[in-house]
Amino acid sequence: MSAGWIAGSVRARLLLERRAGPERAAALAQATSLRDAVGLLGGTIYAPVALGDSLEEAQRAVAAGTALQLRVLGAWLPPGGAVGLRALAAWFELVNIEDRLAYLAGGELRAPFELGILSSVWEAASTAQSVAELRRVLSGSSWGDPGSDDPQEIGLALRLAWARRVAAQAPEAQPWVAGAIAILVAEELLVGEARTAAVLSGHADLSQAGLAARTVADVRGQLPAQGAWALEGIGEPADLWRAELRWWRRVEADAERLVRGRLNSRDVVVGAVGLYALDAMRVATALAVAAAGGSTASREVLDALC
Repeated sequence: MSAGWIAGSVRARLLLERRAGPERAAALAQATSLRDAVGLLGGTIYAPVALGDSLEEAQRAVAAGTALQLRVLGAWLPPGGAVGLRALAAWFELVNIEDRLAYLAGGELRAPFELGILSSVWEAASTAQSVAELRRVLSGSSWGDPGSDDPQEIGLALRLAWARRVAAQAPEAQPWVAGAIAILVAEELLVGEARTAAVLSGHADLSQAGLAARTVADVRGQLPAQGAWALEGIGEPADLWRAELRWWRRVEADAERLVRGRLNSRDVVVGAVGLYALDAMRVATALAVAAAGGSTASREVLDALC
């Protein structure tokens, strides 16, 4: 590893100092309105958050603040060093692509996340005038052919492609990827409308026995051990949200260990990205609590995250 990795690792740790953190997130949730909560974000990476007209706009601005952090971090990494970071940050490109799909289906045209050096295909995807054209763009990129023109199936294929890319290019995050796939598969099979079997078979390598699973235990039994941990203790599909909370706690524990690693390694960068994402999740959830006047299911989620 080069001096560039040391500079990038130091920058990653410095950017962590501008997180909101669990205490401030808890304070946001105590605010009496969304406007008051946003006002408490001064001094954090989310300070430029615009209130807008809705909770959704404020939460999207929080995500945009995280994307900006990753762009800044990418500029500090050595040549070629941003490969793993770009894979992790591809979530923002995925959202941009899904927003384009929604627009092509008659939805509103949303402002995309600014990706800069983190983009792989968005410049071409952003001008696609049909789902078929967008699929052709994806097929010629690192995302690969989603195998369908159905927006829901494309979205699932993109998530699974993202998982594979992260596992390959940021191997320190492999346990997170495996756990996330386990939860996603369980949700698709047990909570969804069972429209995505072909995608799960083709992109998640799920066997016919796996596709036939009808309980959380059955799904867990069909998954590799590396990801099955995410479903431990989950008895009913209605409790899968608890699996997501466990996933976030695993990310936090692993990421804290990684950021304390050697400055001349990729560990610090990957760990920092995990902690940036967790912080954004906490802030977005806290804003939801404040917008609902404190009486919301998001309160329980926030308590678990903090």
